[in-house]
Amino acid sequence: MKNNKFLIGILGITLSITACKKDLDISNTNQPTPESAQNELGVISLAQGSIYRNGFYDLKYSDGVYGRFWAGATGFQELMGDLIGAEAANAYMNQIGCPNKVTLDNGTVVQNPSALNTQYALLRGVNVNAQQGSNPTFYEWAYMYNMITAANSVLKIVDGTTFSGSGAATKKATVQAWAYFWKGYAYARIGSIYYAGLIQNAITTDATTNGNYVTKEAIITESNANFDKAAAALAAATSTADYNTVLGSLVPTFLQKGKGGVLTQTMWLHNINTMKARNILVNTTKAAMTATQWASILTLVNNGITATDLVFTGRTDANGDFLGTTIADKIQSSGAATGTYKLSERFVQEFRTGDKRKDNNVRTLTAVGIFNTDRGNVFNTRYSLTNGGAGMAGVVTWANLASGANEITLCGTYEENELMKAEALIQTGSIDLGVQSIDKVRAYQGAGLAPIGAGQTQANAYEELRRERRIALAFKGLSFYDARRWDIIDPAKSRTGCTVLSSTGVVSTNATIVYGYLDYWDVPDNELAYNPAASGSAPTKNPKQ
Repeated sequence: MKNNKFLIGILGITLSITACKKDLDISNTNQPTPESAQNELGVISLAQGSIYRNGFYDLKYSDGVYGRFWAGATGFQELMGDLIGAEAANAYMNQIGCPNKVTLDNGTVVQNPSALNTQYALLRGVNVNAQQGSNPTFYEWAYMYNMITAANSVLKIVDGTTFSGSGAATKKATVQAWAYFWKGYAYARIGSIYYAGLIQNAITTDATTNGNYVTKEAIITESNANFDKAAAALAAATSTADYNTVLGSLVPTFLQKGKGGVLTQTMWLHNINTMKARNILVNTTKAAMTATQWASILTLVNNGITATDLVFTGRTDANGDFLGTTIADKIQSSGAATGTYKLSERFVQEFRTGDKRKDNNVRTLTAVGIFNTDRGNVFNTRYSLTNGGAGMAGVVTWANLASGANEITLCGTYEENELMKAEALIQTGSIDLGVQSIDKVRAYQGAGLAPIGAGQTQANAYEELRRERRIALAFKGLSFYDARRWDIIDPAKSRTGCTVLSSTGVVSTNATIVYGYLDYWDVPDNELAYNPAASGSAPTKNPKQ
């Protein structure tokens, strides 16, 4: 990307070393001085603070989108995945997740109430630089290129840093692994939502310009290349003690509990493999998956995240370092039905009878949520999440507003890895083994359901897999990827058998929804206005109309 006003503006976050001294400890994440970063402690602080703050915390422009990256940019995807709904118009979030039309059980057709009529028209109509923070396609792009540029800064500075002791090479390699891993993560997200992107290896102070847009497939290739570089750096970290010391400094102390902590090198490699498997799965429609792709996924997930592995997490803390204490749960709204995000009726309908995850997390509202009909057609709901859960031991809890209590998994998880394994097995004929993986995930989350049992048809097993991905991976930013690859978002396609609450409070249990959502977003005009595509660039606009 070019050194333009847009980039420099969103990358100009400055942190106070005194305000966050015990947590994220870095004085300036994007313009480190030799005094602040070009020494062992300084570069580690830079590597920690620049990733968490630049990649997940804040932007120059905003339209009041809740939750910064996680409940903001990721929340948009959960809206399109129909796990949540929204009535608020900030960054057009109510329209992002508004289907083209809904046919109720009585035959009534409820159209999208937007003046632009479809999400396609909305995304093209508001994707202009003048919209700034009102452009919903701006957020994920800006956050992830913030992260990439921050990682580039770390990689450049670490080469000129002298580390101490006999484990100096391990310390350097661990910081490099950190930077490459998060670059891989950021490119994965860019390539999984935008039609094209930029491969950026410069930092904001460099004079290098880059208007060479490449295909989304090339961006995913770059993601995998950075994951491989992270793995190679981990292999070069030969001193376990020094590795643990450095990673223990890179992961903030308040994130070193629950599922988060200082990953062993093997655990980190497992996390990398799970992310690489995701890159294959979510960017190919189910119908287009090949035997070679399923085999590749199986190879990766068989050495992916296990039930005992630590993973990369986010968590609220008193300082609100990168997840604010009052906004971090908005994607998993546990407030009244009038809260920002509403729990989708289509999510709740996925639970099998007796699933303790529903009992522990989903509450029926005393006052049914019926919302303004000019804001949407599927966001009415009878449900919300229980704050802190209902107290059922051993059962997953999805929302907790207490400071420090809500844990978010930022990257891959055991559940995702095991369900990718289940899907690959089911799709390649090992149905009983695939079903067993689904049962493992249910047991891991405390669902309390009886085993599915052997002898299932492929269709029945896949339906259990579909439901389980919707439930076990809820609020992890994966639901839209699934809706896309299951081919239900195209304007010519639909989802049937849906539970929908009408504007008069009537429940349909066999409604049909035509979502009509764009599968990959155009490159934000906020970027193109300052960094137009160079000659020979890949198309920056999805050709779908």
